[in-house]
Amino acid sequence: MYELFKNLGVWLTSGEQWSGADGIAHRLAEHLQYSLLATLIAAVIGLPLGLLIGHTGRGAFVAINLASFGRALPTVGLVVLVFLASGLSMWPVYVALVALAVPAIVTNTYAGMTAVDPDVKDAARGQGMRAHQVLFQVELPLALPLIMTGLRLALIQVVATATIAAYVSFGGLGRYVFDGLAQRDLVQVLGGAVLVALVAVVLDLALSGLQRALFLPHSRLRPSGGPPPARRNPA
Repeated sequence: MYELFKNLGVWLTSGEQWSGADGIAHRLAEHLQYSLLATLIAAVIGLPLGLLIGHTGRGAFVAINLASFGRALPTVGLVVLVFLASGLSMWPVYVALVALAVPAIVTNTYAGMTAVDPDVKDAARGQGMRAHQVLFQVELPLALPLIMTGLRLALIQVVATATIAAYVSFGGLGRYVFDGLAQRDLVQVLGGAVLVALVAVVLDLALSGLQRALFLPHSRLRPSGGPPPARRNPA
């Protein structure tokens, strides 16, 4: 075991391992490209859907169940199915990753919208705001913390699963896992797994820190729960 981790350290720190088309730097860039693009596509699909059903309350049952169905789909099976239909391209990978990311975005966006206090929405309408103004100026800002949580969860899931790109002969950090398995190179397999885990952890910490920086100061402006502090009458 000691020898295995010693060889892993050499593999991760070798200058040759970081350079070239098969180097870690290049594979990492590919992995991030797949993950970020798939999450962006999922956000374009999931955010409007979650906002719509959360704002109107219509179609929630169908949308949430479809999102749950997408989460239950076997990722590798979906890749193979789309691969057989479309041939050798990145489409199978992106379809599988987007299908994985959409449920987290839809459900968290919907949850954030439904968590907005109805009295706040009624007050906004009472001030003469139209439906789209209530949505974008009242509901969306209040729902943003949960929406960002959904985006963060979706990105981390996609990063951890983007190794399937190597399953259909493309790049990314999964290349080390699949090539290592084919060559019976345990150090390479372990190195690829460690790199994927590190990328997921770093991105999660970065997005979590960004979320706290954006929303925590606002939550401290007024204590949560209970009425605002009463003013003292001048003596």
